[in-house]
Amino acid sequence: MKLDILIFAAHPDDAELSMGGTIASLTDSGFKVGIVDLTAGELGTRGSKIIRKQESKIASEILKVTHRENLSLKDGSIYEDDKTRKLIVEKIKKFQPVYIFAPYFNDRHPDHIATSKLVKSAMFFSGVTKYLSNGKNNSNKIIRPLKLFYYMQSYPFEPSFVIDVTNYFDVKMKSVYAYKTQFYDPASKEPHTFISDPKFVKYLEDRSRFYGFQIGKEYGEAFFCEELVEFDLINFLKKAKK
Repeated sequence: MKLDILIFAAHPDDAELSMGGTIASLTDSGFKVGIVDLTAGELGTRGSKIIRKQESKIASEILKVTHRENLSLKDGSIYEDDKTRKLIVEKIKKFQPVYIFAPYFNDRHPDHIATSKLVKSAMFFSGVTKYLSNGKNNSNKIIRPLKLFYYMQSYPFEPSFVIDVTNYFDVKMKSVYAYKTQFYDPASKEPHTFISDPKFVKYLEDRSRFYGFQIGKEYGEAFFCEELVEFDLINFLKKAKK
């Protein structure tokens, strides 16, 4: 199965929180988007491995992603080693994405940082002829996605670009709330966490409004790229004149 976009996340709900609006806009435009979660988030204070899997399925349906899978790595123990990198290389070779998204490389959660580094190195080695990955299929196939884009999680950064998600913000939040165990629920008896605080969801909305304002829109999602990104001035002007 060939995908246009492949998103890597350390835990279920990372992709929804960081770029759910962008995902919804892409799938609504007919692009094939896939998500690969590295862990089941089993160390999370609230919910369980089984429940989070069910929540992930619901969120994926809301965002209309083409494919989603979980590598079942140990939560809290993601390391930048060759074995794990080969697993990610195999996914890149299998899905042959045009663009890849990963967590920003500086964050409060060590798993997010490790995932970021793993994806960057895996993207490089997916295009190296003599680098053989673990799988029997696609091992010798050379894949070179065009760009790696980083999405924002806990720590802000100066974006390379901002995506207008105004028309898809409600869909994003619906996918976020699909993870009922993780976010604010006044009826929940589970322990309080960083993201279950009602102020967290308010912060998420305010951050989207902040970046939306920067581009003259209501809601936006910020991304970073270590390489220069081409700006299509002609099409931008044509759109502005309509």
